[in-house]
Amino acid sequence: METIKVEANGPVARVTLSRPEVKNAFNEVVIAELREAFTTLPDAVRVVVLTGAGDVFCAGADVNWMKKSKGYTEEQNAADARAMSMMFRAIDECPKAVVGRINGVALGGGTGLTAVCDIAVSVDTAQFGFTEARLGIVPAVISTYVLPKIGEAMARRYFLTGERFGAMDAIAMGLVHEVVKAETLDARVEEMVKAVLACGPAAVATAKKLLHDERSMTRDQRIDYTVGTIARVRVTPEAQEGLGAFLEKRKPSWGP
Repeated sequence: METIKVEANGPVARVTLSRPEVKNAFNEVVIAELREAFTTLPDAVRVVVLTGAGDVFCAGADVNWMKKSKGYTEEQNAADARAMSMMFRAIDECPKAVVGRINGVALGGGTGLTAVCDIAVSVDTAQFGFTEARLGIVPAVISTYVLPKIGEAMARRYFLTGERFGAMDAIAMGLVHEVVKAETLDARVEEMVKAVLACGPAAVATAKKLLHDERSMTRDQRIDYTVGTIARVRVTPEAQEGLGAFLEKRKPSWGP
């Protein structure tokens, strides 16, 4: 791939935005390659670490890409936006756990990438922002994925002001889960990876799907869906192995 680096080592894959010369900014190639990466992961992979090369996570849209899109028709813009939304969806709905290693600035679409990570660990110096309004546009595509994370109250402020905000503000609104010093970032990400690997692979995938599916359900639908889900899961070989390991005071077969 041209713009990202994908490394798979057993149950762990690492996807790195690899354009440090432009602060790992998006263009149409990055979007296509990220979507491909998250839809073609080996079956053996259980956790994906998503990060950026250098000291920036993702600074949003590439300037040259923006220049090119300036002359797009409405139809071309729609195709462009849909491709980006499908890329975010591929990450959001990936059956593997996605751990964001937020190693620096994450603006616009970079903040959107943070939002689609299941677990986001950020350096304390990171800056975030929905800066689109300052360019006369809106964070429309990423809103589908951001709103479930930060809620409407925070979106009302930051979508309308385009303000940048720091890592502690990001953790307060639920965009990231932990904030650490740069020197402990890798160690904490590794701890999160190990925590996921201690869980049943199918259980992780099913829990993630459950969270997505319940968003659009009524209360009665959620009750029926969750009752059916746990009834089905409890009789699977993985659940039987997990319960057996617990009762026998041993590690389950999938543990690290």
